[in-house]
Amino acid sequence: MPIPQNTPAIDRRLLRDDVYHRLREAIVDGTFEPGEQLRDVDLATWLGVSRTPVREALLRLAEAGLVVAQPGRSTTVSSMNLRAVSEARDVVGAMHELAIREAVGSLTETDLDAMREANDRFRAAIEKGDVEAALRADDELHGIPVKVASNRALIAVLDQFTPVVRRAERLRFSSLGGRASVARHDDLIQLCAAGDVERAAAVAFDTWHTLPATEE
Repeated sequence: MPIPQNTPAIDRRLLRDDVYHRLREAIVDGTFEPGEQLRDVDLATWLGVSRTPVREALLRLAEAGLVVAQPGRSTTVSSMNLRAVSEARDVVGAMHELAIREAVGSLTETDLDAMREANDRFRAAIEKGDVEAALRADDELHGIPVKVASNRALIAVLDQFTPVVRRAERLRFSSLGGRASVARHDDLIQLCAAGDVERAAAVAFDTWHTLPATEE
């Protein structure tokens, strides 16, 4: 039979990215626990894909520090440790500080209102003990300046290291420690609205730097 000439090829990059993000989310949300062995054949069956994108995803997860890969042997979910969380936390904090510096002058009232609304949902989630909702609201709030800054290098760095931090944040947001983030968010929004770049940038960095780097 003749091969159709105008049919677009399947975007393998989208498949690889989807597999990577699915596995990453499963590690961050605790579906796969620290120390658990990940077998590419089992993961491929679970996701309904071939083993190739799974193997590629596991390599990326190893680079991000979320799994420990031993070529030819096994791949396991990494445990959170003081150094890994501390390093990722400082990098993520620095990137959000940079995002604020680049975004403050371009944030619209609509952007600021969206940040306020996200913080309201964050506050409600913390009070209810809904960790998943708190994480989503926190992502949305901090994601607005990142989107406005539109710095692709910054976004790439955050994409790699934020998941490491999020694993630790799940512990903070499930405790009373998460309440302090509400006030820091309020300060950040007010300073952004006032156009105070230096103080807003400092709060942005401190918001992430105050995350305790604890070991399991």
